[in-house]
Amino acid sequence: MMKKFSRKLFLEDGSEYLGYSFGSEKDTVCEIVFNTSMVGYQEIVSDPSYTYQAVVMSYPLIGNYGITDEDYESKTPTIGALIVRDYNDEPSNFRFTKTLSELLQENDIPGVYGVDTRKLVRSIRDLGSRRVLITSPDTPKEECIRILEETPVKKDAVSLVSSRKRWYARTANPNYSVVAIDCGMKTNIVRMLNKNGCNVTVVPYNTTYEEIKFMNPDGVFISNGPGDPEDVTEVIEVLKKLRGEVPMFGICLGHQLLALSYGAKTYKLKFGHRGGNHPVMDIRTGKIEMTSQNHSYAVDEKSVEGTGLKVSHINLLDKTVEGLEIEEDRVFSVQYHPESAPGPQDSTYLFERFTAYMDDFKKANSREDEKNA
Repeated sequence: MMKKFSRKLFLEDGSEYLGYSFGSEKDTVCEIVFNTSMVGYQEIVSDPSYTYQAVVMSYPLIGNYGITDEDYESKTPTIGALIVRDYNDEPSNFRFTKTLSELLQENDIPGVYGVDTRKLVRSIRDLGSRRVLITSPDTPKEECIRILEETPVKKDAVSLVSSRKRWYARTANPNYSVVAIDCGMKTNIVRMLNKNGCNVTVVPYNTTYEEIKFMNPDGVFISNGPGDPEDVTEVIEVLKKLRGEVPMFGICLGHQLLALSYGAKTYKLKFGHRGGNHPVMDIRTGKIEMTSQNHSYAVDEKSVEGTGLKVSHINLLDKTVEGLEIEEDRVFSVQYHPESAPGPQDSTYLFERFTAYMDDFKKANSREDEKNA
């Protein structure tokens, strides 16, 4: 006898998908997106960029290696929901400390398994990202429609996931002091900055220009994060004042915010880029990198003209902008994740580019000090 379905996905186009519950059983409304990664579900669940999003994993087997204490990308996961084909609640991994379902239960995050994820991913690819209600199979269609229509779209994602106060991540024998603006930053970015000789001061997204300048950093990093970049006006205004004054490096949302601060525009993609298999070409070298990505928005290439920015990287799948730079300001950014957790390691050289800009900045300041002495 077939097990009775316990959860339903109701999309705003009226389509329904039935499955079974794991994690929290609460009803919720999210934006539904898909991720093509084969591994790394813990990093995905704990990535703040997935705030308010229901993530459909295209790889069918999820949960089989459990959750480990060392692999989180944030302390408190804020993903909207997780939707999978086959869920394994008996992990086989000597490092695991809890199951994926236990992690979701602890953080009140719904999980749904048994869904036809191949059909669902194709639907998202063809029709685009949409809002979804996760509810009981018994909820009438009219009620589902009403809930979707009356639930407002949330605009506070960055303020929800950004750190509440300043914190520090120091390394042995540091060469650089970096201020990192936290818009929902992944932990592995801090690790990579530390690995490249940077003492990191992580500050909330609404930290002022004056506060950052008072810290006298060698460089400023702008992190990844969730939501529409145009909503994060506090960071955009600070970056406008900082440009040309200190080297800056942005990743993902940070890339979009830097573009907006120079006068470029962003737009929402049909279904976004999420996964660890996107080919990106470095225009200067012709080298192709396999990249890890997670974003709904992109920079409008035509709007870059006249801003002083140059396109440095391009996505080979859909020709979207993947990197920007302005050498005279020692500023650059990429849309993808060079720290790649999970994902390939082709792009870690970008952290070395950041330190090279900071070296140049420090030498220029030293020469200026000597001239004024």
